[in-house]
Amino acid sequence: MVFFGTAPLAVPSLEALVRHPAFQVTVVVTQPDRPRGRDLKLQPSPVKAAALALGLPVWQPTRCRDAEFLAQLHDAAPDLIVVAAYGQLLPPALLEIPRHGCLNVHASLLPRHRGAAPIQWAILEGDTETGVTIMRVDTGLDTGDLLTQTTTAILPEDNAQTLHDRLAMLGAELLVRTIPDYLAGRIIPRPQPADGATYARKITRDDGRLDWQRPATELHRRLRAFTPWPGVFTFLTETNGRRLLKIWAAEVVPATAGRPGEVLATDAHGVRIRCGTDALCVTELQREGGRRLGVAQFLAGHPLPPGTVLG
Repeated sequence: MVFFGTAPLAVPSLEALVRHPAFQVTVVVTQPDRPRGRDLKLQPSPVKAAALALGLPVWQPTRCRDAEFLAQLHDAAPDLIVVAAYGQLLPPALLEIPRHGCLNVHASLLPRHRGAAPIQWAILEGDTETGVTIMRVDTGLDTGDLLTQTTTAILPEDNAQTLHDRLAMLGAELLVRTIPDYLAGRIIPRPQPADGATYARKITRDDGRLDWQRPATELHRRLRAFTPWPGVFTFLTETNGRRLLKIWAAEVVPATAGRPGEVLATDAHGVRIRCGTDALCVTELQREGGRRLGVAQFLAGHPLPPGTVLG
């Protein structure tokens, strides 16, 4: 088989396939190296790093629909292609190459949360459970026939990182269980139901801005969904202008007084900020240009007196 993947979610699936005695991964296809960090040095994708550590050849086409790459893949003659968090739609000409088709590992219970950010949107929308789907790839965006699914509860303490890590492992386990049954004809692919389909669009940095008019429970879900990236933030007005204020940890507390965005009280236990309904008690903050601090350390250098309005 040939494995297509880029993001960290795909690494456990690649490693599980390599460990399985019945499978042979001949090539790994991933996105080109990208500039990252302050010095913008080219960095390999997590999948490329894992593939090299496993001693596997790596191909990095700019676009997987390019004729030269398709010819190269055709010559490799894979029986099966497995895709996990690759980052490009596969063209029809590519889907026709492997004789057993292309399978995808998707971190949601399809048809809910098709698209680029299913983990974040599951938390954002208050889902109580999510899971992993193994599906046949077609030309649509996560619209192919379903093979198998597994579920996991979304815990109150889960954020995007903890849920990501759990789903990555569940996906790897489900993948290696599914492939033998699929190839043996013991799994009949079934079309996705028309009802319940949603689209989990890509997350941007601007999505992290908190709208204090919204209920505290909704803002708390946003905090969990966007940890560790892009994080959630608001703005603090100071004498020399507005400063971005990042919020790293908080809990929902009851409140009826004050207006949205207003600091109601501050103490060693947290900064209570009024929301559209109830309040967030913030326990970890980071001022623009500063370090991430617990509330007591933060307030020692940056007081937030009651009546301060954030936004």
